Amino acid sequence: MDWSSTYLNLSNLSCRNDEFKFPVFISVYSVVFVIGVIGNSVALYVFVKLTRRKTPSTIFMINLAISDLFFNLTLPYRIIYYVQGEWNLWSFLCRITTYAFYLNLYSSIFFLTALSVFRYIAILHPVKSKSIITLRRAVWVSLGIWVFVGLTSVPFLLTSPHLREGKYRCFEPKNMDWAQILKMNYMALVVGFLLPFLTIIVCYSRIIQRLRDSGGVLQKNIQTRKRSIYMIVIVLMSFLFCFLPYHVIRTVHLHLMVQERFCQPFTIVMQKVIVVTICLAAANSCLNPLLYYFVGENFRNTIKTSTLLKSRQLSVRSASSGSVVYRERSQQQNQ
Repeated sequence: MDWSSTYLNLSNLSCRNDEFKFPVFISVYSVVFVIGVIGNSVALYVFVKLTRRKTPSTIFMINLAISDLFFNLTLPYRIIYYVQGEWNLWSFLCRITTYAFYLNLYSSIFFLTALSVFRYIAILHPVKSKSIITLRRAVWVSLGIWVFVGLTSVPFLLTSPHLREGKYRCFEPKNMDWAQILKMNYMALVVGFLLPFLTIIVCYSRIIQRLRDSGGVLQKNIQTRKRSIYMIVIVLMSFLFCFLPYHVIRTVHLHLMVQERFCQPFTIVMQKVIVVTICLAAANSCLNPLLYYFVGENFRNTIKTSTLLKSRQLSVRSASSGSVVYRERSQQQNQ
C-alpha cells in the first residue's frame, strides 16, 4: 500500500486524475533525479573521501545523503511507470521503489532532528557537549534511526504490482480500507512528523535566544553564528515546505475518503493538491545539499582546497608538458 498514490486512485474511475498527475510526476521526478543524484553524490564524496576530520554533524549528514541518494536512484522506475502507464518491470523493484519513498521521508525527518538536537547541545551547553556529543553517539543514533524507520516502513515492502483494467499497476493499493489507512496515517503523523517538528522548534527557539542574548564567545564567533542561522533556515524550509504540506493534505484527504466523499468538487481539487505535496516531499532530497554546503563544517573549504589542488596539478602538468615540447623544438632547431 503506497500512501503517495492511495489518495489518487478512487473506486470511481471517473474521478481519476491521471491526465494531471502523470505529466507532473514525470517532470518533477526527472528534475529531482538529476539534481539529487549529482548533489548527494558530490556530498558523499566530500564527506567520505575528502573530509579527514569527521564530526557528529558529518555523521548525520553522511547518513542523510545516503538516504536521499537511495531514493533518487529509484526515481527512474517511477518515471518509467508514469511514462508507460503500467508496471512492466520486476515485482521487487515496485516494492523497493515504494519502500524507498517512505524510508527517505521519515529518515530525513529524524536525521534533521538529530542534527538540530546536537547543535542545540553544542551551543547551549558547550562544556558538557564535549562529553555528550561524540562520534560514537552520533553513529549509534544514526543506526537507531535506520533500524526504527526501516522496520516501521516494512509494510510498504509488501506492495506488489496488481492487475487492473488489463494493466499491472504499482503504487496503487489492491484494497482501500480507508479507516485502517487513516489510523496508520495518524501514527506516522504524530511519531514521524509532529514530535520531530516540535523538537526542532524548541531547539531553534533556545538557539536563537542564546545567539541573540549572549555577549560572550558566541557573539564573537561569526562562523558558529552563521552555521547555526543557515541550519535553522534550511531545516525549517524542509519542514514547512516539504514535510508539513504533505502530512496535512494527506490527513485531510483521508478523512474525505473515510466519509466516502468521492468525486465531489473539493475532493477532486484535493487530489491535484496531493500530487503537488508529494512532489514537494520528494524535492527535499534536492534541498539537503544546501544544508551540507552552508552548515557542514569545513565542507566549503574542503571543496575549495580540492579544487585548488587539482587546478595546480593541471597547471604543473601543462607547464611540464610545455617545457618538454620547448626542449624538443630547441633540439630540432640545433640539429
